[in-house]
Amino acid sequence: MPTSRLEGHILTPRGFVRGELAVREGRIEAVLGEPRTEYAVRSEGLPIVLPGFIDLHVHGGGGADTMEGGAAVERIAQLHVQHGTTSLLATTMTAPHAELVSAISAMGAVCRQRGSGAARVLGVHLEGPYINPGKLGAQPDFVRSGSLAELQQLHALAPIRLITLAPELPGNLALIEPLIAAGFRVQLGHSLASYEDGVAALDRGATGFTHLFNAMSGLHHRTPGLVGAALAHARYAEIIPDLLHVHPGAIRAALRAIPCLYCVTDSTAAAGMPDGQYKLGSLTVTKCLGGVRLEDGTLAGSTLTMDQALRNLVGLGLEIEEASRRTATHAADFLGLHDRGRLERGAWADLVVLDSALQLQRVFVEGEEIELAHAG
Repeated sequence: MPTSRLEGHILTPRGFVRGELAVREGRIEAVLGEPRTEYAVRSEGLPIVLPGFIDLHVHGGGGADTMEGGAAVERIAQLHVQHGTTSLLATTMTAPHAELVSAISAMGAVCRQRGSGAARVLGVHLEGPYINPGKLGAQPDFVRSGSLAELQQLHALAPIRLITLAPELPGNLALIEPLIAAGFRVQLGHSLASYEDGVAALDRGATGFTHLFNAMSGLHHRTPGLVGAALAHARYAEIIPDLLHVHPGAIRAALRAIPCLYCVTDSTAAAGMPDGQYKLGSLTVTKCLGGVRLEDGTLAGSTLTMDQALRNLVGLGLEIEEASRRTATHAADFLGLHDRGRLERGAWADLVVLDSALQLQRVFVEGEEIELAHAG
C-alpha cells in the first residue's frame, strides 16, 4: 500500500509542527516538521491537522438511536464521522434486560467490523440501568442495582467499555472493585450520592464522572455532593460543552479543577437532523431551539457534534492544542487507548484537517479518507 502524505500545521504530542505527516497501511508512519507557536498556527493560514475526535457518550445521530441495534449504530457512526468523530462508544439507555440484550447483541458486528465511511465503534457505554431513580434525567425508569453476571452476559455480546452507575444504590459500591477486576471501567452519574459516597467509589476504583454537573447531586459549600467529589478528586470526567447543558463559568471551573476533563456530545437521534420529534430509547424527545427535551422541558441529550465542541472550547479561551486534548487525547487515555487520540508514529491515522476558522475540511479514519457531504 503506498504512503499518503498530508502537509500543514500538525499537532504532535510535543506541540505543533509545520511539516508533513505520512500514513501507511492505516497508521502514521512519520511526522516531520519544525515547531510552530499557537500564534503561527492561527495566523499562517495553512491546514490544521489534529487527532480525530473521540466521543465516549453517543446515543444517536442522523435520525437513528443506539437502542435500535446494529444498522442504527452504523448510521450513527456515519453521521458523526461527518463531523470529525473518528471513534466513539455507542451508549445505551436504561431498559429492561431483554431490551438491552437485543440492542447490544445487534451492536456486536458493528464493533467487530468498521463500515466504510464510518467512525470506529470502540464498544458500548452502558449508561444505566444501575442509576438512581431520583436522578433519571431523560432516562426511563427501569433502574436496578448492579449485577456482575448481567454485565458479563452483555459483554459477551459486544464489548462493554464503560459503565455508569450510582454508587449510593444498594450493592453498587461493593460491586465496583469486582467490576474493575473484571476489566470494566466505571464512572459515576445519574446519582444522588453524597460527597463521601463519591470519594468512597473513587477509592474502590471508579475513575470518571458521567456528563459532569448534569443528573448528579450538586455542589453546596456544606454538602459538596457528587460534583464536589469530582472537582476535589477526579482526574477524568465527561462534560457536554454545548453551552446549554453547562454554563460557561461552570465549564471553566471544571477545566481548572479536573486535569483530564474531556468532551462528549451525549448526542441523540436528533443530531444532524431538522427540528421535530425523535426517539431516545423508549422515549420521544423534541428538537427545537437548539436543544432536545422531554415534554416537561427536561434536557434529553443533545444535538452537539464534536467539531462544534472544539470550536466552543476555543471560543471559551482555550488554545487549539488544549481543546484538541479535551476532544481526543484525554478520552483515549481514559480508555487506555495509546494508539488513538494522538498524531505520532505507530498510532492509527485517525485525524481531522481544519481551516483557520476551525471548520472541518477532511477526515481520515484508520487511514481511510471519508467523503464529506459538506466540508466546513
